[in-house]
Amino acid sequence: MTHPPASPAPAGPATAAPSPAGPGAYVIGVDSGGSGLRVALGRVGLPGPLSTTVCAEPVRTGPGGIDAGHLLDQLLPAARELLERAAESSADDAPTGEVAALAIGAAGMATLGERLRAELPGALADALGVRRLALAADAVTAYAGAVGQRPGAVVAGGTGMIALGTDLTEWHRADGWGHLLGDSGGGAWIGRAGLDAAMRAHDGRRGGSPALLDRLRAVFGPAEELPGLLYPRSDRPAVLASFAPEVAACAGADPVAAGILRAAAGHIAEAAAAVCPTAARPAAGGPDHDGGELGEGGEVALTGGLFRMGDPLLAPLREELAHLLPGARVTSAEGDPLTGALRIARALAAGDLRLPRHPTMLFVPLEHGTGQRGGTAARDEPRTG
Repeated sequence: MTHPPASPAPAGPATAAPSPAGPGAYVIGVDSGGSGLRVALGRVGLPGPLSTTVCAEPVRTGPGGIDAGHLLDQLLPAARELLERAAESSADDAPTGEVAALAIGAAGMATLGERLRAELPGALADALGVRRLALAADAVTAYAGAVGQRPGAVVAGGTGMIALGTDLTEWHRADGWGHLLGDSGGGAWIGRAGLDAAMRAHDGRRGGSPALLDRLRAVFGPAEELPGLLYPRSDRPAVLASFAPEVAACAGADPVAAGILRAAAGHIAEAAAAVCPTAARPAAGGPDHDGGELGEGGEVALTGGLFRMGDPLLAPLREELAHLLPGARVTSAEGDPLTGALRIARALAAGDLRLPRHPTMLFVPLEHGTGQRGGTAARDEPRTG
């Protein structure tokens, strides 16, 4: 799929990038999602966070997109608290209070992040002195947490499902289109398929599962009352996904439930295969971009609560991946999206951010308009498939 050249995203005047920060400088990673805002403080030269804090209120989204003011109202006090805590416990001469880089990963950033890209660079520079900032889609911070800065692919599975891959030149995305248009193989998809099989058993239609009908009644009550419970809910995807563990629990003894999970595994593997880099992959056994070894099939990392179902889903998924991506290394995520945001901030501070810039997926304001370092120019949307 071809896309027009990227339109300039909002940014201040282009200036020369600051020189890399020293190992003692602070970095901040932020993960903004449906359950609230998580903030981590770290240092450039140390792995992992020094401390973290949680703001339980999710950032509001309105007609203008994600509310930048509401995000700042939560982020700034949390960041100052973490900096004060670090200053009190610091026993060395690190530049206390200096934030060398900050990275924010937010759900909806790619499509609803215009206000964040317009307002946050100036606000964070004024409030915290931040001169290096990255604003990323949550799929990108999930990638950075799961894979790091190596080429590969990540599948993030929960209520929904999205696959994201990169050859370190551009981003490739598959699915993540919501429960009405996609998210195939995700928790809501599995739950809905399980409830469909239960209702078929209730009606006496082919493809029904008496075992899943029993679980429907145990969880929701009489089957004929389920539409009245489900359809008025604004959180229907989450309600559907809540039935996915019941499907997994029945899969060992019920062929219908097992078939649902096999179909889900097929959808997930297809999405991973669509985004996993191939042409730009190093030769078999050659070094990857972090100095490790990358096999000829690439790396596919699995992250998110969906994969806590264990073998009922993972066993058929590994079979499907072996068929579609022979030789691929299937791994568990190294870290979560907050870990990914902190990694992006640390790499940005050190002048070593190798993940591809993109005007909505991974926006680095200071660099915008001054050229895309470390990769080709970004497209308006990541390539799909």
